[in-house]
Amino acid sequence: MDQARFDAIRLARSPRIGPVSYRHLIGRFGNASEALRALRERADERAIAAEIEAAERLGARWLVWGDADYPALLAETEDAPPVLTYRGNIALANGPCVAMVGARNASAAACRFARGLARELAGEGLVIVSGLARGIDTAAHHGAEERTVAVIAGGIDSHYPPENADLQEQIAEAALLIAEQPPGTEPKARYFPHRNRVIAGLSRATIVVEAAPKSGSLITARLAGEYGREVLAVPGSPLDPRAQGCNLLIREGATLIQSAADVMEALSNLDPRAGPRAPQLSLFAGEKPAAEAVDPADIIALLGPVPVPLDELIRQSGQPSTAVQMALLELELAGRLERHAGGKVSLIA
Repeated sequence: MDQARFDAIRLARSPRIGPVSYRHLIGRFGNASEALRALRERADERAIAAEIEAAERLGARWLVWGDADYPALLAETEDAPPVLTYRGNIALANGPCVAMVGARNASAAACRFARGLARELAGEGLVIVSGLARGIDTAAHHGAEERTVAVIAGGIDSHYPPENADLQEQIAEAALLIAEQPPGTEPKARYFPHRNRVIAGLSRATIVVEAAPKSGSLITARLAGEYGREVLAVPGSPLDPRAQGCNLLIREGATLIQSAADVMEALSNLDPRAGPRAPQLSLFAGEKPAAEAVDPADIIALLGPVPVPLDELIRQSGQPSTAVQMALLELELAGRLERHAGGKVSLIA
């Protein structure tokens, strides 16, 4: 692996560097190598070398934000993962992707519906993205067969749930398996929302087949809505708690779908101009863009413990967006700033 890619992975793994701050550092310094030199704390080189060696032993490859084959739709999201590992055909992630998610304890009827719907949509040329969980996810992967992308919450070598280990290996060999966490990472509760954002970010639309009101599937649907993507939901009986989440989504404006034809119609109504765009910045080269300086103290005065939208912060400060972003980056690196979903920020006491 060349030094530029090594540095990109090291930057992504450095303390207090999340997806947003990673992008801002690249924008400010032009490449990962220069950004690393500006950090006070950096990830240990030996740990990064060990991580890379582990991925290579597993037959996994690296995908870095800014690569030509980094999924374009995912790259558009503000919290796109800086680095990913994958096994399989990465071209699938740049195809016409649609996410399919739902309950882990799904009914037999819902699983059958999801499997059949995934099969029909794959036959129409779509790629089905899901999270390899029990229930609807498993049914969707089985239905789509070789036209599926599985996004997992742990490292590329973790198997969860254990009963899907064989399915995961089949997907890695015949389709595409993606992980954001380093190899050797066991899936933990806090990693599943991260996985959900990747599922939503890869997809033009998210289909929810069966979900309870507090299901993780609704997190994926919410993220899809925040990314400006289509949200589709399969209606269910009001007597079944597992259908309440889908019915709620429909009441709140999600498109009701009952067949593959409904999905294709919903996708055909999307603005063709809203297709994927390549990332605007290169990770490994480029000039450092000029940005006006803003005193971080001026930004601190506008912040508090309650999350505030970034656009409101820019409006209240009266400063250029790039200058405010740089001041926020300095605060984040100093451990003073916390970022929240929906582009909101707050001050850490």
